[in-house]
Amino acid sequence: METKEIKQSTWIKLENLATQYRFGVIAITLLIIGCLGGVAMSYGAALHMWSLIAVVIPTMTTLSLLLAVAPMRWILNAFIVTLLVDITVILIV
Repeated sequence: METKEIKQSTWIKLENLATQYRFGVIAITLLIIGCLGGVAMSYGAALHMWSLIAVVIPTMTTLSLLLAVAPMRWILNAFIVTLLVDITVILIV
């Protein structure tokens, strides 16, 4: 009987590593997303309704997932989306 090794993608490996170090990832994510959301607001995201909504919804979703101790896949996906949205709004506004 042979066993085959299943090859995992880089994203799955990252998710497994993040699950292993869950509380460190939560602390770092909280710091990055909280500060980046504040920086986006201070650079003028609150001046326009579209940019306010674009920053607040993903940021609060990520922070809520962290508080709810959601699965790491959800947290990592929300983290990436929030990071992209916040940086885009900072560069545009």
